[in-house]
Amino acid sequence: MTIEPDFDTLKYSLEAYRANRPMLGFRAKTVEEAKAWQRKLRRKLVQLLGGFPAKDSPLTPRVIATDEFDHYTRQHVLLQSRRNMTVFGYFLLPKPAPVEPVPAILCLHGHGRGVDDIVGIDENGCQRTAYGGYQNDFALQCVGHGYAALAIEQLGFGRRRDERAKKAGPGSSSCQPAAGAALLLGQTMIGWRVYDAMRSLDYLQSRPEVDPLRIGAMGISGGGTTAFHLAAIDQRVAVAVVSGYFNTFRDSIMSISHCMDNYVPGILRYAEMYDLAGLIAPRYLFAESGTRDGIFPYKAAQFAFRKARAIYRVFGCPDRIGLEIFDGEHTFHGKGAFGFLERCLGAKAAAK
Repeated sequence: MTIEPDFDTLKYSLEAYRANRPMLGFRAKTVEEAKAWQRKLRRKLVQLLGGFPAKDSPLTPRVIATDEFDHYTRQHVLLQSRRNMTVFGYFLLPKPAPVEPVPAILCLHGHGRGVDDIVGIDENGCQRTAYGGYQNDFALQCVGHGYAALAIEQLGFGRRRDERAKKAGPGSSSCQPAAGAALLLGQTMIGWRVYDAMRSLDYLQSRPEVDPLRIGAMGISGGGTTAFHLAAIDQRVAVAVVSGYFNTFRDSIMSISHCMDNYVPGILRYAEMYDLAGLIAPRYLFAESGTRDGIFPYKAAQFAFRKARAIYRVFGCPDRIGLEIFDGEHTFHGKGAFGFLERCLGAKAAAK
């Protein structure tokens, strides 16, 4: 009998996936059981991400510059997320300045030039006259809909790169070596970025213009990764909008080549991505996926949505999770997202 050789790595990986039974996959039947499950899985997720500092460093926020535009004000902000790590961001506030505290969105960009690419600044440092790039300046769209926005630069991009990446040009990142370093240290890039985002929530809650109980997180691609995991862990996030990320690990991260910053060692031993979405319940979650997205297949997003919505149904709030499938590539769409945000944050769109 001749045994045919097996050389296909994906086939092997998928067979291992099929044989795997996540230890903390959702099986609860009641709200009480579901809440107990959330506590267990949330603790495990933080552990798998590498954990967070036992004690927060002083945030020491500084506004280093202010730009005035017709419809909004933009402040350049520095935050100290860790003892030896500074976060750069833009705090955007609609005009006229609100009399009462307004809802705010923490905006998290994806791979590319960094935070400038979601606040309308092109690679020459000039302000765009129309939304551009695959991220479509979604932080500016938030301001246009009446929200305050804090757009932070994610670790490994823009100003927050190593010198080799900076010399290679504005589109080059230090994402891969930094993500690899995190893994070598028993940590993860997702964990590092989520902690930056958590400290950014601290900052947003300190701003008098912001309603601390109405804060959302929004991101695309690698920013969607951070927004998703942030909302799963930090319950201060009232709503998460995840563009170009929500899927299954099986069909995307496991089966398609991705940047190393997407990987959490051992996650599939405990949960699939739709289980992690259940950690957000009963808070709000909205995802969008393009029909021609080559790295996050939309049919897998639909499957994950059905599984996650079943978890929301146990919590009695299936209407608090939404999915929009749009005709497009790996890009920020935002058509259904802002209607969803207005419904769950209670903000009125700005007249613009």
